[in-house]
Amino acid sequence: MFKLTWRNTLRHPWRGALTVLGMAVAVLAFCLLRTVVSAWYAGVEASSPLRLVCRNAVSLMQPLPLSYLPKIKQVPGVTGVSYAYWFEGIYIDKKHFFPQFAASLPAYLDLNPELIIPPAQKADLIRDRRGCLAGRKLAARYGWQVGDQIILNGTYFKGEYRLVLRGIYRGRYPATDETMFFFHWDYLNEYLKKTAPAMSDQVGWFLVQVAHPELTGEVAARIDAVFKNSLAETLTETEQAFNLGFVEMTGAVLLAIRVVSWTVIGVILVLLANTMAMSARERLAEYAVLKTMGFRPRHLVALIVGESLLLAVIGASLGLALSLPATKLFPAGVSQYFPALEVSQETLGIGGVVALGVGLLAAVLPAWRACRVVIAEALRKVG
Repeated sequence: MFKLTWRNTLRHPWRGALTVLGMAVAVLAFCLLRTVVSAWYAGVEASSPLRLVCRNAVSLMQPLPLSYLPKIKQVPGVTGVSYAYWFEGIYIDKKHFFPQFAASLPAYLDLNPELIIPPAQKADLIRDRRGCLAGRKLAARYGWQVGDQIILNGTYFKGEYRLVLRGIYRGRYPATDETMFFFHWDYLNEYLKKTAPAMSDQVGWFLVQVAHPELTGEVAARIDAVFKNSLAETLTETEQAFNLGFVEMTGAVLLAIRVVSWTVIGVILVLLANTMAMSARERLAEYAVLKTMGFRPRHLVALIVGESLLLAVIGASLGLALSLPATKLFPAGVSQYFPALEVSQETLGIGGVVALGVGLLAAVLPAWRACRVVIAEALRKVG
């Protein structure tokens, strides 16, 4: 049966080759689209279960007073607190965007052990008030070296900020973002005291570490209770929920990508179904002859399903094999926004299962027609 199935598959080499190529391209597109979606959620999945983010209940754009820091430290279950502010600065021009944070160093780094910094560089960073820290991918993007001067022009925090690169960190895990940029909150605050006193002594959020993951809900409720009915009430949530909020802002884009990925699957289903329907229609007389020789309907189904699965497997294998190196072809600007732009084993597995499902579905109608073929009518059309 396998030999006969293989011969049927090779009967029309060009048709089979084009079908396999179409399957490969579709599976490749499906895997790459799913990889982009997975990379979008990489920051959410990499969130620590021990960290909470305490921000203004009104909006993330509204700051919190620095005076909240000692009160948060006194909340039972809290083992560490740090703070940061989103800094919207321009480097060269607006096209050169990267995440920038004015953070309480080194406390903020101590609460993020997934950011690995050489000890000597970390010591220099702590000593230099104008020192800054960049991720490995970000430094490679601009060719930065330790000791380089980096100038940011503030948009929300007006002014020119002259910083010195004192360290380059790498991620402990594949999903760790290596495109971030940190500098001392104290440096920003001192500048604001001179230029905009009303904006000084404020932070964007507090990063809170708890003793055990089971305490996150309880500690979050206690922190919010401390500042209830204050001029700046807080909203404390897990780091995962905090990061997920940013991802959901682009929910329409993610939905569109998902729709396109499954549309691709529909296209390959139609492609393979058309190929199998053409083959089955051409072989109705052969199926009738096989029936006269004693072949039962299940044998005909096995031939058709086997051929469809064989085409699907070959095409899917080629597409899956190409998807691994294909991520390296993404432009550098794209990879800057996705720290974990790699095809996962889960994506490869889903791609393989989907291809097998397409192979089975594409063979349903041709197999049904072959089983119902009437020997006399099929042989009457010969010649």
